[in-house]
Amino acid sequence: MKFICSKCRHEEELSTRKPRCDCGGLWKLNFTPPKFDEALIDKATWNIFRYRKFMPLIDDSWKAVTLGEGMTPIIRFNDDVLLKMDYFMPTLSFKDRGAAVLVAHCKSIGVNAVIQDSSGNAGNSVAAYCGRVGISCEIFVPDNTSDKKIHMIESHGAKARLVPGTRDHCADVCRAKVRREKVYYANHVYNPIFYEGTKTFIYETYEQLHRIPENIFVPVGNGTLFIGVMKGLEELLSAGLIEKFPQVVIVQSERCQPFVRAMEIGAKNILLEQVQPTMAEGIAIGVPMRAEEILEYIYRYGVKAVTIPEDRILPARARLSNQGIYCEHTTAGVYAGYLHYCKLHGKTPDALISMCGAGLKSDH
Repeated sequence: MKFICSKCRHEEELSTRKPRCDCGGLWKLNFTPPKFDEALIDKATWNIFRYRKFMPLIDDSWKAVTLGEGMTPIIRFNDDVLLKMDYFMPTLSFKDRGAAVLVAHCKSIGVNAVIQDSSGNAGNSVAAYCGRVGISCEIFVPDNTSDKKIHMIESHGAKARLVPGTRDHCADVCRAKVRREKVYYANHVYNPIFYEGTKTFIYETYEQLHRIPENIFVPVGNGTLFIGVMKGLEELLSAGLIEKFPQVVIVQSERCQPFVRAMEIGAKNILLEQVQPTMAEGIAIGVPMRAEEILEYIYRYGVKAVTIPEDRILPARARLSNQGIYCEHTTAGVYAGYLHYCKLHGKTPDALISMCGAGLKSDH
């Protein structure tokens, strides 16, 4: 197993501290798991590491890292919609899937301090798992991030650095410090180890339902869940457990929709656009670093897209919460996007939506 540059194909050992290749390309992971087989699942382990035979783990560091993440239930919301309750995670968001695997990797290679930028949820996750194993952690977040997310980061013993401006500017400030001080960049966008955790969303869905729903709606900002979903589906397809891909639909805010605009013209990369304020803060990413990789997946598998009408986020959140589902605004936005998709394209049954983050994290 090695990291391999997405541009020049240069390889580095997994123990490297380099956040990206010297040529500027982001790392991909040169790792092919065994064909997915339920017989290889450790069903006595009640966390995502039950799937460790399909992960690029170096040693057993995961045993000290895990907080019981994963195995979130799938509930039927109505006749057409299934909800995977990923805000049941230890830090109340799906980012725990990737953070647990990434911090286990950090522990394995002897990292003792990390830095990361986040809109909040990924920062919470990395801070929690680093706190679990005594790794020093500093998280950069935009200064308009929910106070509750900032308090969670600090409660795990991490330093929260508030940066004025957009989420993209926050990332620039953090990366400048990474270059300057050479601290390990435990980032959910740069480091492909993270997606080895988010792909368990699909593993669990298949294990729980013994099938994959016909339609999967995925919020896309930096695309950490999307890439994991696509990797997981590819593995099931390769193993012969599904005959074809489901219809994957990406969901973006109408106030920040670089992938939707790129898809409209068939572009291989996004066009830069100014991010407008939105309640869907978790996906307000104007410059997603893995845009080309995400668009490759989109075109290869006929992924569709829909935008979230800003004025439908709060009604969607109320509709969910009235039935006991109290999620954050970005997550409610995904359901609003689903409803808008149905308005545009008609009834869309057998749809799976991730409940990505808990409501108490983003009350405005």
